[in-house]
Amino acid sequence: MSVKQPPSASSSPRFCNTGNFMRMQRLDDPLGMDFAVFGIPFDTGSSYRTGSRFGPSAIRHISSMIKPNNVVFEVNILGELAGGDFGDVNIIPGYIEQSYEAITQFMQPLLDADVVPLGLGGDHAITLAELRAVAARHGKVSLLHFDSHLDLNESVFGQPYNHGTPFRRALEEGLINPATSIQLGMRGSLYDPDDFKIAADLGFKVLPAHAMREMGLPAVVEAIKQRVGDTKVFLTFDIDFVDPAYAPGTGTPEVGGFTSWEVLSIVRALKNLHYVGFDIVEVMPGIDQAELTAYLAANIGFEFLSILAFQKKSGLR
Repeated sequence: MSVKQPPSASSSPRFCNTGNFMRMQRLDDPLGMDFAVFGIPFDTGSSYRTGSRFGPSAIRHISSMIKPNNVVFEVNILGELAGGDFGDVNIIPGYIEQSYEAITQFMQPLLDADVVPLGLGGDHAITLAELRAVAARHGKVSLLHFDSHLDLNESVFGQPYNHGTPFRRALEEGLINPATSIQLGMRGSLYDPDDFKIAADLGFKVLPAHAMREMGLPAVVEAIKQRVGDTKVFLTFDIDFVDPAYAPGTGTPEVGGFTSWEVLSIVRALKNLHYVGFDIVEVMPGIDQAELTAYLAANIGFEFLSILAFQKKSGLR
């Protein structure tokens, strides 16, 4: 009798491929699928706390609490969509460029099959590799970036690849169109007081947290819609966009953020954008409290999938 052996830890890290999102079916063939959830358990790009390599497994674990019906959108995500959990990218701990290559190779067949990817991080450095894969399929995309930091540094510790640099590299590599991109929620103290000006000079629109509060969330939603229009959008959500009272399990928290209800309200209001990919990053279960951060991340992922289901039900996809 032939028995399939577990993967060797020398080729697949022990923190990869543990559990399925929302207890969905584990899949490996993207043909005919609408979406693919997958983990990117990489945190070598972190500059302060590490541990987001365990984010995908933590999000998956608590996601078993989520049911498939979204009452706001009036959809059952698996009633409208075909998809499931495609496991984890076998990243290479400590080797960022080789891990980038592994991420893009993992995503290529998904994108070739016109599947919308939902990546679970991992630190924010991973988004550069995701954008490389997405741009190879779709061309330049609009970046819809929720975060408390711009992540536009020229370098960190003298190195080009870090969770503080992905969108500077994405801009340089021609993966994103800054003229239709928007960054939201930035706050906290800065080393360089001109950071927001630098972002504007690079072509990005930035709505820091204090400006969002002054505008009000409905006006923020309208600003996002006007900025991205009908372009193809990659939405990246750093969990530290949320106030640490609601999402304590993250590496570089900033006070004065947004509530979980506000996050869900903003995401739901953006239901008509042309999404070609999503990710959720910087969840660190080792410093989380009562799985609050992981559970919020799982629910944000559920809302992303609900939007895809709503769009398909409405004939928009």
